[in-house]
Amino acid sequence: MQQARRIDRRGFLKGAGRLAAGAVAMPYVVRPSALGKAGSVAPSDRIVMGSIGVGGRGGALLSGFLGLSDPQVVAVCDVKQPAREGARDRVNQRYGNTDCAAYTDFRELLARGDIDAVVIASPDHWHVPLAIAAVRAGKDVYVEKPLGLSVEQGQALRRTVQRQGAVFQFGTQERSAWSTHQACTIVRNGWIGKLKTVTVSSRYSQASGNFPPEPVPDWLDYDLWLGPAPWSAYTPNRVINNWWFHISDYALGFIAGCGIHTVDMAMWGTGFETTGPREVEGTGQFPADGLCDCATDWDVTLRFDGGVTMRFVDGKKEPLGVRFEGTDGWVFVKEKHLGGTVDAYPKALLKKKPGPGDVRLPASGNHGQNFLDCIKSRGRTVSPVDVAVRSDTICQLSDIAMRLGRKLTWDPDAERFVGDDEANRMLRKPPREPWSL
Repeated sequence: MQQARRIDRRGFLKGAGRLAAGAVAMPYVVRPSALGKAGSVAPSDRIVMGSIGVGGRGGALLSGFLGLSDPQVVAVCDVKQPAREGARDRVNQRYGNTDCAAYTDFRELLARGDIDAVVIASPDHWHVPLAIAAVRAGKDVYVEKPLGLSVEQGQALRRTVQRQGAVFQFGTQERSAWSTHQACTIVRNGWIGKLKTVTVSSRYSQASGNFPPEPVPDWLDYDLWLGPAPWSAYTPNRVINNWWFHISDYALGFIAGCGIHTVDMAMWGTGFETTGPREVEGTGQFPADGLCDCATDWDVTLRFDGGVTMRFVDGKKEPLGVRFEGTDGWVFVKEKHLGGTVDAYPKALLKKKPGPGDVRLPASGNHGQNFLDCIKSRGRTVSPVDVAVRSDTICQLSDIAMRLGRKLTWDPDAERFVGDDEANRMLRKPPREPWSL
């Protein structure tokens, strides 16, 4: 095995200022557990972890991992001082020590050679850049949903994860819900007959007013919060979850932020989870003014091979969840946070179990534990990167089709639109300098 070259902190920070694959010739880092260095954790033992983005959803994920026996959290990172210090104190209280480090700059955390894995739960526009930097630093990654702000970002992350052999878990926790597993098992085994249509419904974004600029508070590194996003004058609402969720500089809106859950459930059930549609068209509404500018309602149709049609809509049009309809029956499943219930026709499908030769989908009772188990086994998680990219792409294609207002032809093998330069330009979103992919 090639001996890892040590990266000093100054050299790493200089190199990681540009994040993506190919931007900087960064040395490959072998995981400390693989080398058996003093103070490191063997693959069969506790896993040393760090968390990047520890407010809101990130704080909830941190609590979840602190409740498991496998990991040892040693570092947290957030550009907001109250969030990072509060997270550090929670970690120290959990372990009864003062060992947890708190960083403002993610590059300092990633420079640590003792960390095996990181959990990323930053604002959406940082998900892919952070994940690429972490994988290139030799870490396994758990990345909260959605994936990125463009199809190009997802493709870049997939290449990096696969090239480095990292374990990757996407934050589509519905794959670890019994209800999703049961519904998708029914559909994948053909128990509702030939699948014809899938209706996918999600929560939707909201509009807002305009808010005047204010001085940046001392507790926030605002330039690092913006990172690869375009520069904008600071206003408190810009950096609050309830608002940035719906601002296109930082997110695709709830068509991806929430829609990725039900879309991913649909992709798992249809079996199209490593491919994509052939056609996409749809309509949507976007706020005409205000801080928020993501879709507040939509109705998108995607057509797949085999005559399967997916209708992706906001929750004002159809019940929240996924409905699979076949020639001999149907299945409807809600997201876990909505109760995770499953209904079907005929009702007998709800009691049916796979037999010899039937499709058996991978099962996971806990999304975080599944990630940790795969770090040890170097196996495939329940939400691996190739699946994550394909599901996320459905949200991206839907948004592009709405904005262009015409039917688009998609090549799922080349992952590009056919004969449409304007649409293909929308597959990428160049970052603000000096950040790059």
